[in-house]
Amino acid sequence: MANLKEIRNRISSVSSTMQITSAMKMVSAAKLKKAQDAITAMRPYSDKLTELLQNLSASMEGDSGSRFAEERPVEKVLVIAISSNRGLAGAFNSNIVKEAKNIADTVYAGKEVHFLTIGKKANDILKKSHTVIFNDSEIFDDLTFENVEAIAERAMNLFTEGTYDKVELLYNSFKNAATQIVTREQFLPIVPLKEQFEEVAPANTTDYIFEPSKEEIVKQLIPKALKTQFFKGIRDSVASEHGARMTAMHKATDNATELRDQLKLTYNKARQAAITNEILEIVGGAEALNN
Repeated sequence: MANLKEIRNRISSVSSTMQITSAMKMVSAAKLKKAQDAITAMRPYSDKLTELLQNLSASMEGDSGSRFAEERPVEKVLVIAISSNRGLAGAFNSNIVKEAKNIADTVYAGKEVHFLTIGKKANDILKKSHTVIFNDSEIFDDLTFENVEAIAERAMNLFTEGTYDKVELLYNSFKNAATQIVTREQFLPIVPLKEQFEEVAPANTTDYIFEPSKEEIVKQLIPKALKTQFFKGIRDSVASEHGARMTAMHKATDNATELRDQLKLTYNKARQAAITNEILEIVGGAEALNN
């Protein structure tokens, strides 16, 4: 059995770790509330905008926006992998990396797959085995639509210029604090609504009356809708990160508390055994003197 000093040192170490994990849990909980409110408020707007975009894309032949819906034989694919800059968030980052590798090695086996990473964690791992054309880790320091817009435009230009035939988003979608769903979305080319529902409900497409002209609406709406979709993916990932970290730190705090209690019990037993031995030695010495 370890001596009392070693056990005391371990109790002190575990208690310090427990304080850190507890503080990190509270910080993530506070940040999660703000991030959750942001993504909850944004989703209806983004979903409706995407629906309008998909309806428009069904009749964009010859329009200025059709360049974003151009279907080409897929030879080169760009995957935008959204992770975080910090760890200690459970399987949050590893799930993204695992799915990114699966896309490159299985889904698009035989194709040329490159990555555009947002966040240090995915970049640090993926660049070792795959091609990462660009990484932005500073976006989380000032997460605004204007900053995200620049990255979205970069991806859109790579598609319209023909550098890549397909662009996909890969991120953790926020469900609740304990559940994050790895989500893979086609960013470009735009998926027309008729392709999504042709086997289920072909009458779901809506016939819109355009004011001003459809060409002008398409020219303004499609880039904005794509940038909003991109921004929603990053906001989803941020909320998921804080939820995952809060859950991980909660479990770590519980484990540290359990370990500390076990160590205290071991310490008390060892101390009691030491006291008992000292009493026995004293009693034995007194009996020896009496004899």
